[in-house]
Amino acid sequence: MTLSRISLLSQDISGLWLLLKTSTDEIMHQDITPLCAADIQDQLKKRFAYLSGGRGQDGSPVITFPDYPAFSDVPDKEFQNVMTYLTSIPSLQDAGIGFILVIDRRQDKWTSVKASVLRIAASFPANLQLVLVLRPAGFFQRTLSDLAFKFNRDDFKMKVPVIMLSSVPELHGYIDKSQLTEDLGGTLDYCHTRWLCHRTAIESFALMVKQTAQMLQSFGTELAETELPNDVQSTSSVLCAHTEKKDKAKEDMRAALDEGQSLLQSVREPLAKGGGRSLSQDQLDNQTTVQRLLAQLNETEAAFDEFWAKHQQKLQQCLQLRHFEQDFREVKASLDALAQKIATFTDVGNSLAHAGHLLKDLTSFEEKSSVSVERALALALEGEKLIDSRHYAVDSIRPKCHELQHLCNQFAAEVERRRGLLSKSLELHSLLEASMKWCDEGIYLLASQPVDKCQSQEGAEAALQEIEKFLETGAENKIQELDRIYQDYEPVLTTDLMEHVQKVYQKQEGTEEMFHRRQASLKKLAAKQTRPVQPVAPRPEALTKSPCPSPGSRRGSENSPEGSMLRRGPYRRTKSEVTESRQGRGSSTGDEEESLAILRRHVMNELLDTERVYVEELLCVLEGYAAELDNPLMAHLVSPGLQNKKDVLFGNMEEIYHFHNRIFLRELENYTDCPELVGRCFLERMEEFQIYEKYCQNKPRSESLWRQCSDCPFFQECQRKLDHKLSLDSYLLKPVQRITKYQLLLKEMLKYSKSCEGAEDLQEALSSILGILKAVNDSMHLIAITGYDGNLSDLGRLLMQGSFSVWTDHKKGHTKVKDLARFKPMQRHLFLHEKAVLFCKKREENGEGYEKAPSYSYKQSLNMAAVGITENVKGDVRKFEIWYNAREEVYIIQAPTAEIKAAWVSEIRKVLTSQLQACREASQHRVLEQSQSLPLPTPPSTSPSKGNTRNIKKLEERKTDPLSLEGYVSSTPLPKPPEKGR
Repeated sequence: MTLSRISLLSQDISGLWLLLKTSTDEIMHQDITPLCAADIQDQLKKRFAYLSGGRGQDGSPVITFPDYPAFSDVPDKEFQNVMTYLTSIPSLQDAGIGFILVIDRRQDKWTSVKASVLRIAASFPANLQLVLVLRPAGFFQRTLSDLAFKFNRDDFKMKVPVIMLSSVPELHGYIDKSQLTEDLGGTLDYCHTRWLCHRTAIESFALMVKQTAQMLQSFGTELAETELPNDVQSTSSVLCAHTEKKDKAKEDMRAALDEGQSLLQSVREPLAKGGGRSLSQDQLDNQTTVQRLLAQLNETEAAFDEFWAKHQQKLQQCLQLRHFEQDFREVKASLDALAQKIATFTDVGNSLAHAGHLLKDLTSFEEKSSVSVERALALALEGEKLIDSRHYAVDSIRPKCHELQHLCNQFAAEVERRRGLLSKSLELHSLLEASMKWCDEGIYLLASQPVDKCQSQEGAEAALQEIEKFLETGAENKIQELDRIYQDYEPVLTTDLMEHVQKVYQKQEGTEEMFHRRQASLKKLAAKQTRPVQPVAPRPEALTKSPCPSPGSRRGSENSPEGSMLRRGPYRRTKSEVTESRQGRGSSTGDEEESLAILRRHVMNELLDTERVYVEELLCVLEGYAAELDNPLMAHLVSPGLQNKKDVLFGNMEEIYHFHNRIFLRELENYTDCPELVGRCFLERMEEFQIYEKYCQNKPRSESLWRQCSDCPFFQECQRKLDHKLSLDSYLLKPVQRITKYQLLLKEMLKYSKSCEGAEDLQEALSSILGILKAVNDSMHLIAITGYDGNLSDLGRLLMQGSFSVWTDHKKGHTKVKDLARFKPMQRHLFLHEKAVLFCKKREENGEGYEKAPSYSYKQSLNMAAVGITENVKGDVRKFEIWYNAREEVYIIQAPTAEIKAAWVSEIRKVLTSQLQACREASQHRVLEQSQSLPLPTPPSTSPSKGNTRNIKKLEERKTDPLSLEGYVSSTPLPKPPEKGR
């Protein structure tokens, strides 16, 4: 695998190297003019011939020979160089058409014209298409030239026509004015100095590009041929050296690119000046040349960068590998040393202290070696990271990681094995020492018994009891079976330790034999003193050992205050007692039913006892606090902030007290003998339990008032009079705790009544209580909504509420808002009513207790009559859609869990189904009213019988918010409460 990975990396680098080499070869093999402008700069400056950039009608390049008096004095070598250079500048395509020569000799003599034409014809190095000669302008010279040209035509033996022109306008008939310079009556913008400067710069830039390509190719060859070093230092040095060379090469490339950009800008300068100017063909060629060189340089740079990235990755991975290998050698040496060290821990100890000391040494050694082990594990993890990063040496790294893991596991296993052996040795030595100590104490006991006192009956019996008592302790302290010792402690039983075990066991047997002989002697002495035998009453100790108490004593314990406390205590103790008695009597069906009946009675007793205590506490608060607020004698202790605030502080506690004291407690007492039917009591009074919702809604105001006035002397004085250890706020919490307690007691009662007659009522009562708790919890959230203009009660019953992530997608509205809404969810708290669903923003409040409860800022609502749902949204099982007005508005809802989503979808589906059913019934009702011939259908019975109520309440279940009532109400999932009048 490593070889293949290295091969792939090498192939990548080789491919990139070929790409770089191809790019540089393309630059290096470009035809560079054999003559450069810099080489013949002085000859070009004479300007006896120049390439203006003009073109003939068929694109032929125009070379102009201006009026140059010293033309005949120009050396042949210089003339040849200039002609060669000028003809090499145009492209091969343009040069292939042929050059047009314009020879201006208007100020010269015929003899000079003839000499110039003949010289040019003899030395011109390229194809000629046409030669245009502006003959001398003087009358005599013009006439002479006409005659001479006619009679000496054969002297001009050229392959192209030579045309003698008398004036510049005639020249314009052959070459357009826009392709001629101003001295020839044209409009072509030409500056010989600028042209020479551009040519010099372009050729210099081309040479720089070629040199840069050569440098990159040479550097690339060096990188491609570099062998990977075998140590960290060499690899690091190579990486640093190559990086420095790369940075230098990049600087050279950037310098060349900057120069090329500057040159390109200079070539385009006529365009930058404006004025409708355009570039000549030569200037366009110059621009194309510079652009081509820049493009090639950019391509070369990109190829080099890609090649360098691969090469750098290769060197960096090599450096990582060398570091890993170096660390591996160090760590392995350390682990090998630990393995050799742990191998020396062969001693299991020859005594209890020695074994304990060896165990401490092992623990200390383990702690010290943890540094090496942790380093090894960290190195293995580092190796795994290298593998995950697709290192080229995977097959070299992975075995080393496995070896490190194996060595660490092997060391840990060996340490555990040694610890187990030493623990076994410690345990065996403890057992041996206990046996030795028992033997020594036994021998001391036998030696300390006075012989003279054992001669009497009382002395013999006392000594015998003392021996029997001591022998009872032998079960814990002596060796029971020698073979079992050999079997259990075989790994630590060395030859010396086995001899020690045998000696201890022999001493133990000898000690036991001495005790048995002493027992036999004492029994004989006791028997001699008791003759003749007379009937005697049984010893009192026998009665105390009887395991079965008399029924009278049992009844006495039940009638005692302690028995009463047991009856009022937790019924789980009684459950264990019943279970033990059931196991004693057998597991028959009758016994099991009796046990369940006992458990039901205990649950009922706890329900009644806690109910009585609850009523007493409410009365105590109402009389000891609420009534005292109206006591004129206590008025001076009441703070101004507390005056006329009794209803705020205590809420409807008085209403709750009267319900429990006058009605519920008395009805509960009727079910003392049939606790399994107590569910009916709850069902009959379920509507009255709605008073707790009002109390819980007022609780935040009550707590806020209490915090403001808790230091009031009035409360301190009332607490002193009542001798309460807890302050008033603890008692104000009792109703919240009580309504939560009922569902726990009902659950316990239902657990022991599943096969009884009232099990169904208990289940229904439990569901109803949980529904009330949910309603209370929902109302606590509902009252925290702010910003809603309407009446929340008009929206119908609150079915569910919870926090969700919401995305919106509206067909109408600004596109940007729509796009943002798709990707950035809003955190919203939703309230599902029967007629609408509200979207609110949850705002956490600062404070304590109820003041820290969140508030909900109303944002919008959707009428359920125009709502539809899409139960599943692709990509997330927690999402569903609520759409409005035929998907004009779509809300993508993400629930915290899939279960919460399922509950909400089910509840919304029920609402929509009930709306549809209501519409159908209304439609049928209208049809029946319009047709007077048929009687209206008789509605189903609405009798509030128990069975009907049960069936209705089983239709739905709800879940409550786990943050309900700030921790006062249970977070158990709560079904909805039964509707009134069921």
